[in-house]
Amino acid sequence: MLPRTVPHPAPRTAAPGVAEPWTTAANAITAVRTAVAVALGCAAAATGSAVLLLVAYLVYWVGDVLDGAVARLMDQETRQGAVLDILGDRACTAVLLTTYLGWHPSIAVPAAVFLLQFMVVDCLLSLAFLRWPLVSPNHFHLVDRRVWLWNWSKPAKALNTSGVVACLVLGLEGPATALAVAVLTVKCLSAVRVARLSRAPR
Repeated sequence: MLPRTVPHPAPRTAAPGVAEPWTTAANAITAVRTAVAVALGCAAAATGSAVLLLVAYLVYWVGDVLDGAVARLMDQETRQGAVLDILGDRACTAVLLTTYLGWHPSIAVPAAVFLLQFMVVDCLLSLAFLRWPLVSPNHFHLVDRRVWLWNWSKPAKALNTSGVVACLVLGLEGPATALAVAVLTVKCLSAVRVARLSRAPR
């Protein structure tokens, strides 16, 4: 059952313990886009090619949009697929941003704050959906709309995942730092709120 904060039955819930298919088109896209983006990122780091790094980011971002769209259109949303997507995002970000950081050491502060936020706090927060019978964080509004708006609504996802990187690429180190700190603050507040929800009677 969903917690008492959810007033209506959830259309995208999942029964814990029920076997889910691994071999879906959405999961295949996630796996391929992660492998290709990481490989291109490593090649960019080895060769110093900014073009390869740009292509790697495009593969990552386009693939991230595509796997989610396919999962929804083909009714292939699964908890395993959500976890794979979350981990794939972190693998891509770790390789691509650290490669860019190696070329531009001056972005160390905003990059460090962003990596702490995305790799640790946001990862923990994103995986918290497993505490409830939801298929992914995208349906967290069924548990708490405020946390969902802050983290998984379309504007929040766009800002949280690409806003800092875009500022860094444009050379806006000050705004990048301010945005990274702001997003980290929102993520920490969200994590505290989710922790309280997790302790609520079920």
